[in-house]
Amino acid sequence: MDKAALVAEADPDGAARAGGSFASLRAYGRALAQTPRRLARRACAATAPGEEMSRVRARSGARMARALRWWDLVGLGLGGMVGAGVFVTTGRAARLYAGPGVVVSYAIAGLCALLSAFCYTEFAVDMPVAGGAFSYLRVTFGEFAAFLTGANLIMEYVFSNAAVARSFTAYLGTAVGVDAPSKWRIPVPGLPEGFNQVDLVAVGVILLISVCICYSTKESSLVNLVLTVVHVAFILFVIAMGFRHGDARNLSRPADPSRNPGGFFPHGAAGVFDGAAAVYLSYIGYDAVSTMAEEVERPARDIPAGVSGSVVVVTALYCLMAASMSMLLPYDAIDPEAPFSGAFKGKAGEAWVSNVIGAGASLGILTSLMVAMLGQARYLCVIGRSGVMPAWLARVHPRTATPVNASVFLGLFTAALALFTELDVLLNLVSIGTLFVFYMVANAVVYRRYAGDSDAGDGEGLGQQQQRRRAWPVLAFLGAFSLIALSFTVVWQLAPAGGGARAGLLAACAAAAVGAVAAFQALVPQARAPGLWGVPGMPWVPAASVFLNVFLMGSLDRPSYVRFGFFSAAAVLVYVLYSVHASHDAEESGGGKVQDEGCKV
Repeated sequence: MDKAALVAEADPDGAARAGGSFASLRAYGRALAQTPRRLARRACAATAPGEEMSRVRARSGARMARALRWWDLVGLGLGGMVGAGVFVTTGRAARLYAGPGVVVSYAIAGLCALLSAFCYTEFAVDMPVAGGAFSYLRVTFGEFAAFLTGANLIMEYVFSNAAVARSFTAYLGTAVGVDAPSKWRIPVPGLPEGFNQVDLVAVGVILLISVCICYSTKESSLVNLVLTVVHVAFILFVIAMGFRHGDARNLSRPADPSRNPGGFFPHGAAGVFDGAAAVYLSYIGYDAVSTMAEEVERPARDIPAGVSGSVVVVTALYCLMAASMSMLLPYDAIDPEAPFSGAFKGKAGEAWVSNVIGAGASLGILTSLMVAMLGQARYLCVIGRSGVMPAWLARVHPRTATPVNASVFLGLFTAALALFTELDVLLNLVSIGTLFVFYMVANAVVYRRYAGDSDAGDGEGLGQQQQRRRAWPVLAFLGAFSLIALSFTVVWQLAPAGGGARAGLLAACAAAAVGAVAAFQALVPQARAPGLWGVPGMPWVPAASVFLNVFLMGSLDRPSYVRFGFFSAAAVLVYVLYSVHASHDAEESGGGKVQDEGCKV
């Protein structure tokens, strides 16, 4: 037996280091044999924030350019949130749940979004890197939790973007008065239903946006800002038309009083909260702004203003849209599939407004696609940096200062899906994966404040022992609070409405939640203070975000959970067979730290 074989038997990890876990089939076989050991070492391994911003970021080679200001972030937040779906979401929430009270539903949902935005902002200011939630969870809960949530989020982005791109064809057809699905899509005989309509317009839109975001982030932001301003102008026009042609009596008077209740809150508080759960979909998109943190000129100033400001502006727009729509028609006469265009088609001489709405919706699709594709590329870039995916995905082009490889890969993948696939079953504009990430980030900000950073202390000495001791009461609180939120959600969804027992159980769950937060605040001291910007009202604000995200996940349908389970199982399989070994190789190869430059406070 030669010396190399003896070394391999004595130290399998050392043999893998010599050529990597994927150098040959034999090396991969040795790596698989070490899977349990590597899982134990890597799955819960949390990266220090300083290391995430130095050694890990250096794996991308060139730096992303810090060229974005707070108004760029507001524009990206508006573009990401205000898509075409809001026109449909408002009508469904008003008709099925809240009636005219949908205005309050949007205000409640906006408050929920703002709470989650605060949690993202604390991380993004303290650790301005491109990974968004993936990086935040990696420094808090470790590699596996970050990979599981990041993989789900990227898959949700890809499938949603492909479906939204196909809807662009339909909305553009509405704007020009053409039945686009039948005129602009090419049927392919022999393919199964749902995969037999080739949509070259959708593919062209995705490829064009991919080229744009590869060329320059600043120029992409400028294009998004221009499109967003025009789109918001369309929305303001629709709002003005609604107030001009509306009737304030429709805010309390149904079209058919004999069959439907009247009043501003026809279905009571339950209808308003159910409506808030339905319209919360319309706020998804601000999370993509956090992935731009590495390209922000002054993170401590620009990120809080950009993320929170975009949520506040969008909430005001949505409330005005809901009010104008509720004045146009009684809530029980609203078409849930086309509330605004349907209302104007019924008015003499105003049918042209539906064409304007189609044009505005088309612009909304373009801006939401651009922001989503910017965000998904940066998620994948940082996942590549971490070592759990191929390193070439992490490369930043030295001339454009953008993650070209990740942008091109996801652009081609999304375009391939959009070419053939309808994705009606897979598309859900509020994905359970996104809500799960919001839930995890809210938990992470509490954990980091009260348990401290993974690099607190001196290596494996006293500092990490103290952190482990602090972690247990924090984890116990987070687990118990999540169970309380889940109990409230189960009672809300399954208990018969109108019963005293239901109200009593809901009140008990709410009291238990308040008591748990108050006890945690009184008994457990904070281990660290935020450096430049922190979530106000700790731990109440992130706890409310945890509670609300659990509640909203409970309102999603069964296919959402099936999709989430399928994606999660696939992600676990990839992690066990590839990512844990690639991560092990990346860490064993080492690499010196570099200093973070060019970031102004």
